[in-house]
Amino acid sequence: MKNFKTIKEYSEVTRIPPARYEHFVVRSFQENMPTVVHKMPPFRHAFYAIALKMNGDGKALSSHYSDFPDGSVVFFNSPFQILSWDIAPNWEGYYVLMTRDFIAQSHIFKNFLEVFPFLKIDKAIPFQVSEEETKTLLNIYQKINEEYLSDNPDKFDFISTYVLLLLNHIKRYFNKETSEEKANQIIKTADLKLLSRYQELIEFHFRENNDWDYSKNLHSPSFYADILNIHPNYLNSIVKNNLGITALQYIHKHLLHLAKSYLTQTKLSVKEVAYLLQFDSPNNFNNFFKKHTQYTPGKYRKSTHI
Repeated sequence: MKNFKTIKEYSEVTRIPPARYEHFVVRSFQENMPTVVHKMPPFRHAFYAIALKMNGDGKALSSHYSDFPDGSVVFFNSPFQILSWDIAPNWEGYYVLMTRDFIAQSHIFKNFLEVFPFLKIDKAIPFQVSEEETKTLLNIYQKINEEYLSDNPDKFDFISTYVLLLLNHIKRYFNKETSEEKANQIIKTADLKLLSRYQELIEFHFRENNDWDYSKNLHSPSFYADILNIHPNYLNSIVKNNLGITALQYIHKHLLHLAKSYLTQTKLSVKEVAYLLQFDSPNNFNNFFKKHTQYTPGKYRKSTHI
């Protein structure tokens, strides 16, 4: 399954016009229709999408819905959702795509996922909108598009403001159609899935038969947050809320578990264990191990009689 990490790669494979900017694009569906791939097999992408579909035949599939309601529909996609489509070349409406870097660069989107928690769920939800609501949303998209195509040096300040307005409309639809209890459960499930992905990533990157890349800081929660396409602070809050420890403490706990296993169950030298666990020197590994166990790795091994 393809996983598009950049808007450029996504545009090339789906054969839509290239984006002007690396981290943000706004476009009408009508612009895409002459060249877009009309049938896309399942894929994922690493950015956020918010769309207004006013007309068009065919199906756009996600992990949650198999088709859209009749009439105008607003919908969003978040990173890691599985998507596919089989559409006719007659779609009308607008959409925006934005990367995590775009969000991080704007002070307007501080605490982005805390303010708009529905964006972290892995199930896209389409909302049917009235004719009046369609006009309102269409106006916002057109304002975004006008700024996007302009030469105004402060264009992205305005674009960020309009996107914030768009997100607040979707938040209103989400809250209107989802009870507070159900919304909390959906968001809780999404948090647990992110936590599970975090744990799986740590286990994968420290497997003994893995190909190590020493340019990556596997001891840093930021490394995993980047893969998960979330802010490190948000990752930390998820880990702490569910496990009672920080994201960094979880990594340290995993490292200690592996270190103790290697020291007690193998004949690897302390130096070999240090590099196996991605420490940049045996001395740093010794300091880390002693800080958390009160033993040096050598003394710990002797104390277990291995």
